[in-house]
Amino acid sequence: MSKSNLNPLDLRSVLSFKSLLLKIIGVSCTVIAIKGFMIPNLFLDGGLLGISILIHEFYHIDVSIPLILLNLPFVYIGYKKFGKNFAAHTFISLVFLGLLLSVLTVPTVTQDHFLVAVFGGVFIGLGIGLIIRGGGVIDGLEVIAAYTNTKFGLTTTEIIMAINTTIFLIIAFFLGLEKAMYSIITFFTALKISDYVVDGFEKLISLTIISPNDQLIKELIVNQFNKPITIYKGERGNLPGSYDIKHDCEVIVTVVTRLEVHKMRKAIAKADPKAFMFIQNINEVDGGLISRKTGH
Repeated sequence: MSKSNLNPLDLRSVLSFKSLLLKIIGVSCTVIAIKGFMIPNLFLDGGLLGISILIHEFYHIDVSIPLILLNLPFVYIGYKKFGKNFAAHTFISLVFLGLLLSVLTVPTVTQDHFLVAVFGGVFIGLGIGLIIRGGGVIDGLEVIAAYTNTKFGLTTTEIIMAINTTIFLIIAFFLGLEKAMYSIITFFTALKISDYVVDGFEKLISLTIISPNDQLIKELIVNQFNKPITIYKGERGNLPGSYDIKHDCEVIVTVVTRLEVHKMRKAIAKADPKAFMFIQNINEVDGGLISRKTGH
């Protein structure tokens, strides 16, 4: 059974005021980036936006036409893979994008190449991030990457990077190496900004602690920071020069936000200077106390 059958269309979610407002603000930011920074200075981004601006420059077609036409197949792929709600959100985002690109007049903000690369990326990142928070996307590469991920076993990041590398090589060949390098700055700026907009400061991080004073660390995390923990049974030791010396220990794992991790690390280091800690970013959390507290 396909996901589109499992997830019936929820019009209240698709047409909610918050969702529509996020899409409109996000699309407006994207249009400001395209018309105020990118096109006047012949700068490009990665993804379908970069391809659309290339088509606009080569064939002098309104950029909204290739941008929308290139995205439409991915609306269908999104419908088949992620369901009707995702396809509806994305289609509405594309309609807003086409309308605002046609009617919104944006003057050239600056011709300074560095400012164009950075602030063009900032506005694109804001736009993409807000649209994602509104439930849709305006770049089908995310959809095709997720779809190809299951077919070929490559990660979404690997697929997107491979496609964007091809785009940047084309830019370097036709528009020069300098334009390609500035476009890479734009792409990575947009990527980082969209990550912050989507995840916010509540991006979750896994903190793992191995300490000889595990009871002290557990009490600190649970009682002082009010965080749930998971305990794994492990071994300390096996060090160079003393390989045969080892001790049973408890490996403590907790999940915290970006804002909390620094404070917690300092508290743990103060309580036990010998504690070993390492941090991992978490892409997704589902279920349990963490999900209920953060809304993830």
